[in-house]
Amino acid sequence: MIVCGDDVLAHRLASELHDVYGERVTLLVPVRSDAPQQPSGRRGRAASLFGRVTAVMTRTTPGEQRGAHEGRSVRVVETAEVDDAVLLDAGVERAAALALVHDDDETNIRGALAARRLNPRVRLVIRLYNRKLGQHLETLLDQAAAVAEPGLDPGKLDAATTVLSDADTAAPALAATAVAGTSKVVQAGGLLLHAVERSPAARGEVADPGLCTLALLSATTNDPAGVEGSERSGAQGPLLLPDDEAVAAAPGRGTVALEAITYAGPTLSAKRFGASVLPVGSLFSRRLRWSLAGVAAAVGAIALASSLVTGEHPLHSAYLTLLDIFAIGDPAVDDTTGRQVLQILAGFVGLLLMPVLMAGILEALGTFRTATSLRRPPRGLSGHVVLLGLGKVGTRVLARLLRLNIPVVCVESDPEARGIALARRLRVPTVIGDVTEEGVLEAARIHRAHALLALTSIDITNLEAALSARSVKPDLRVALRLYDDDFATAVYRTLRTAHPEALTRSRSVSHLAAPAFAGAMMGRQILGAIPVERRVLLFAAVEAAGNPFLEGWKVAETFRPGAWRVIALATGSAPLGRYAAGLVWELDPDRVLGAGDRVLLAATRRGLAEILGRHPRPPRQGSPDSVRHWAS
Repeated sequence: MIVCGDDVLAHRLASELHDVYGERVTLLVPVRSDAPQQPSGRRGRAASLFGRVTAVMTRTTPGEQRGAHEGRSVRVVETAEVDDAVLLDAGVERAAALALVHDDDETNIRGALAARRLNPRVRLVIRLYNRKLGQHLETLLDQAAAVAEPGLDPGKLDAATTVLSDADTAAPALAATAVAGTSKVVQAGGLLLHAVERSPAARGEVADPGLCTLALLSATTNDPAGVEGSERSGAQGPLLLPDDEAVAAAPGRGTVALEAITYAGPTLSAKRFGASVLPVGSLFSRRLRWSLAGVAAAVGAIALASSLVTGEHPLHSAYLTLLDIFAIGDPAVDDTTGRQVLQILAGFVGLLLMPVLMAGILEALGTFRTATSLRRPPRGLSGHVVLLGLGKVGTRVLARLLRLNIPVVCVESDPEARGIALARRLRVPTVIGDVTEEGVLEAARIHRAHALLALTSIDITNLEAALSARSVKPDLRVALRLYDDDFATAVYRTLRTAHPEALTRSRSVSHLAAPAFAGAMMGRQILGAIPVERRVLLFAAVEAAGNPFLEGWKVAETFRPGAWRVIALATGSAPLGRYAAGLVWELDPDRVLGAGDRVLLAATRRGLAEILGRHPRPPRQGSPDSVRHWAS
């Protein structure tokens, strides 16, 4: 396995492939071109990431190797850029899979095109933020593989291109920390899995498991003094894929249940937030609208009185009234007294109408002028979520919160950040400023907020924002984006001790995204991942043929609590995950899986590695076919 990148996701992914799946990994680490003379610091950093390093080599130009040392497991190569020579030296022609997880989309695309040209059969996993571009790139690279080798079917699960986004993978879990009961959705290839986080059932009540229970939440999820802030939460932490006995034995714990599955067609377009960016009603204030309504009522009353006094047709009377109001009618010198009085009243109404019209024009111009600027938080706003950071992850979380109709106030120090355009277009209140400065959180109405989501890429900034917010509102719900789990544990325990009445949560984007990237590199169609606190539950398509844990076993016997569970069976011949209409969800527990069956699994990371044969264990007794296959 080859991993290209040098951020936290690349490091997590390399560790995931080696520690969970037992794969041989080569990590290509880019070196800054302006500092090639200092490879030792980066070499030490790479070695410290994994503890067991097979070789660390430095390349600054093709053909130049600067150093290496031997260890036992992960091979790290430092290079100025990922070109053909570097990929060939890394063994791309013999590699099973290549992951390109640079933070720059263009760098990933360039590397993917080169890798597909050098090895049409290599599995490609590409990190892209642009969803539409990712769909086109998947089709292009699969077609390129089919052209390079006519016998290669790009629809097969063993040779495919997968485009993923760490921001999309982590956004549901981050948004869920702001509101209890947020649903989790996995969508891929027309398949829509809908899981719901449910609060603990009251004593004496029986919780509805839906189609199946995917996870038991931490025993202290709703307890401010609990242990949910870290993935190292022990026996009280989340329990993935529990059996019926475990669910029955934990009546006070919340659950994540698979509630609904629908066929949504090939690809669902993103929903638009709101019907209009600039509603017509916002052009004029309420007082101005009432003034216009009063003037219109006065005009109508004078026109009706003129029709009654003069005996003219109502339309003709209204026409004369408007002429009098705009001072372009003939003086009623020879008319009756009633007509003259009405003409004088119409003149007064015209005088009142002129300032109202000018106020309307100025107000409309001011509204259009501020439509292109960021909206300030309203004074009376309360119960909202303060979102700190509008980068890639923050933008995706903002979009998800808006879909849930949750009021949001954004705080961003960079006026050119990625999510500023989205906030401006959707009229989301935004404060531009450094959160470490005085008055920035106060401007976001933090004292009236329901929750704080600190999602910048700097752990210290997120921590400082949380501490500042807690000093203003001690019972504020806080969710921090923290990379290091030991640091997250220490922060969580300290905040829990200092503010026992408040809820504190921590999330790591790379920790939530790495399992989905690693699963896609293993050669199976990964449909998606559902975050459960700081753990991840994967959905994968697996062929039963030749698998000692599936072939020859009954559906009920294949379930291994805490590892994997068969939740659906494909009936057609189309690749699972691309045309997912032919799926059977209500399976007969006594049905025996045969060689031609394809199943949809919900699995943990280690469970998926085991069922794919990476960490094999002898199968359970009772199936001669499986035992013979295992022995062979």
